[in-house]
Amino acid sequence: MISQEADLYDRSGRGADHMNIYTRGGDRGTTNLIHSKNLSKSDDRIQLVGTIDELTSHIGLVKTLVTDPDTLRFLEMIQKTLIKVMAGVADPYNREYHLSDDPTERLEEEIDRLEALFDRPRQFILPGACRTSAEMDITRTVARRAERALASVSVKFGADTGTKKFMNRLADYLYVLARYTDAKYGSDLPADKPEDKKTGHEALNALNMNEAVVREVLARIGAAGRITLDSAKRLIEKVEEEARRRNKNAVIAVCGPDGNPIAVHVMDGAFLVSFDVAVKKAYTSVAVKMSTKELSRLAQPGETFYGVDKMDNGRIVIFAGGVPLKVGDTIIGGLGISGGTGEEDHSLAEYALCVLHEVL
Repeated sequence: MISQEADLYDRSGRGADHMNIYTRGGDRGTTNLIHSKNLSKSDDRIQLVGTIDELTSHIGLVKTLVTDPDTLRFLEMIQKTLIKVMAGVADPYNREYHLSDDPTERLEEEIDRLEALFDRPRQFILPGACRTSAEMDITRTVARRAERALASVSVKFGADTGTKKFMNRLADYLYVLARYTDAKYGSDLPADKPEDKKTGHEALNALNMNEAVVREVLARIGAAGRITLDSAKRLIEKVEEEARRRNKNAVIAVCGPDGNPIAVHVMDGAFLVSFDVAVKKAYTSVAVKMSTKELSRLAQPGETFYGVDKMDNGRIVIFAGGVPLKVGDTIIGGLGISGGTGEEDHSLAEYALCVLHEVL
């Protein structure tokens, strides 16, 4: 029914079969709701709809980062409920768009379920233990902003109680989901020592391993301290499954800590050039001991590694999508992914770091 805020008000009288993306209706800084015409876009109700639209988009981003199918379905349910809330703002007299207590109760049940799975920290949290939880925290802050915008609308125009309850509990759910993600994938460093905090991919790789666990894993993969062919195959399989879920066709390459390829997998439909690029991304990540995304930033004019991509007979690349594979501080190999944009390839590589401990 609606996805972008413009669909809520500017198109209510237009035929669905002949609808342009632009309407010119807002060129003068005004827009319409179902029962109100020529409202300023600074109107509190329009601000609320825009903020909720922003919130649903952030949830969409979170959906690309999580892998649990139950969580994905739950987030989609939230998005659909938020669309209903936007419709209620546009047509406040239509009780069909008023929320019952059911969506809020489902949020509370999911909050309780997640909290039973880990010990939620009680101190102030510094977001950023891993990429996924950081995105969840950003989404949570947008949810709080939407709740504040709803409060302003409620004072001036009224709002149903069910919607206010849902918006309040939604931010709580996103907070708990982020903390659960931290507990599963993040760093175990104290929140009050930001100077010791790891970067996102380092925290994902650490996976709360203490020294004894690191030694055990290194012993399991052999004295050479390198990822095995079997482990590389299992990692590639997991990355391919996630790539398919995201509708991406990629080449996935794993190399050893010496940079030599161990396994390369080409998904159907992947670009021919992606084979060479993926292998080079894996090599680069172990050669420079950092992600190729980070190297790309440092290789810009005036930065530390400017010109590095011209070295080593062209084997060094500065396209995002390559990451070193680590157990503790030991590099056991490198991973290179090529098939989408740099950001898409890097996101898949970060996912691989999340599941690395499962395949070793």
